[in-house]
Amino acid sequence: MGVVSAGRPLDGGRGWVIVLACFLAQLLAFGSPQSVGVLYPEWLSTYQEGKSMTAWVGSIVSGVALITSPLCSVCVDSFGARPVTIFSGVMVAGGLMLSAFAPNVSFLIFSYGIVGGMGCGLVYAATLTITCQYFDKRRGLALGIVTTGTSAGGFLYATLQNELIELFGLDGCLLIIGAASLNLMACAGPMRPLNFPGYYLKQKAALAHTDEPLYDKPSTIIIVTGDDRDTGPAHKTPGTATKELLIGSEPGVGGYLGNRPFAALCVCIFLFSLGAFPPVLFMEDVAQSAGLAEHVAAVPLVSVVAAATGAGKLALGALADARRVSGLHLYALTAMASGAALLLVPVSRSYAGLQALCAVLGFFSGNWSLTPYVTTRMVGVEHLSQAHGILMCFGGFGIMLGPPVVGWLFDWTQSYDLAFYFSGSCVVAGGALLFLATLPCWGLPESEGNTPAVESPCDPERENPSDKVASVA
Repeated sequence: MGVVSAGRPLDGGRGWVIVLACFLAQLLAFGSPQSVGVLYPEWLSTYQEGKSMTAWVGSIVSGVALITSPLCSVCVDSFGARPVTIFSGVMVAGGLMLSAFAPNVSFLIFSYGIVGGMGCGLVYAATLTITCQYFDKRRGLALGIVTTGTSAGGFLYATLQNELIELFGLDGCLLIIGAASLNLMACAGPMRPLNFPGYYLKQKAALAHTDEPLYDKPSTIIIVTGDDRDTGPAHKTPGTATKELLIGSEPGVGGYLGNRPFAALCVCIFLFSLGAFPPVLFMEDVAQSAGLAEHVAAVPLVSVVAAATGAGKLALGALADARRVSGLHLYALTAMASGAALLLVPVSRSYAGLQALCAVLGFFSGNWSLTPYVTTRMVGVEHLSQAHGILMCFGGFGIMLGPPVVGWLFDWTQSYDLAFYFSGSCVVAGGALLFLATLPCWGLPESEGNTPAVESPCDPERENPSDKVASVA
């Protein structure tokens, strides 16, 4: 069941109120996962597990949030952004509070990683979907502001969790930030849906047939889609009871992956997530292992990454709205720049050098704000949830695998050098692949201004051969 628009997208007024609510929602949900690098040394000391095993906690929370994006997108399409955000507040808070009582790393993987991760995934899907519904011309800037909430949360929570651990210990810290996450319910208030969710349409369709006898069981079910509604009566057979079921035509996963730029973007996001996420988790340990810092600084490297990422999301989001700027090419170039910064981490021999590289890496990692923008330009806002869910699923697998691989390489070599060479190479390769796949020499229509760079695999103007009427006796 698709969605029906209740009005045209807006570029102001209530839309900016929703942007603020979505910004705060992402800040509250992703603050702790984005600054999990502060908790990582504490977990190592408390549970005495290997770096690779402990790294699963931080990787799974972000990985699950993205891998479950297709499911979360279905929830948003079916129930709307407001109830999904309210439910996510319960999940995020519950996961963090349960983690305070974790007896071992395995329990942390479940509570902090799976439960908290699914809550974060619900917030992410809800906030991006409703923001895209309310904005058109300024969609890039709006998405940049909303996704900056994760970076602002990472920056604030890195210092906050550090102080709470000193005052109340690790368990007290998790209980307090878990309680703060309940404010997600308040953030859901302004998220009035611009598009009617699926459950509303089903109820409306059911009420439209209340005048029919309940005992009149239809002998034929006619499935009607799109333009077939006007010709529906022609399909009815005289003397038989019929029932029309209206469904929306949604392209399958293969329909998206059959498009070269979209498939290249999936691979790029997987490689980017595989290589660019580990620094968020390991950067403090990199400095301590190299003897560049005796303890976590007052402004941790995680906070530097988060602050620079926030600036990057705003700048890149605004740049994407400019005319004659290809969002796909911009994403590819920023990915390659991030990979170059990762390759320089092993040769940095000072804490100031690591801070500079973290700033560069964080700024270009702000290309996360481009992902929903580029997706919308490729497939349209009507199909954003499904297509973006597929992309985030690829990113989730990369995030889930990256930190354990880096931790395993450290356990094997007792050095982070090989791990960061591996990470940087993956990110550069992903960006180069996307850039090459979207070159005009492939015969793709060139992007001009805000025109989509590629043809949508689910263009509503394109006739879908499977969009036919089916009868079931």
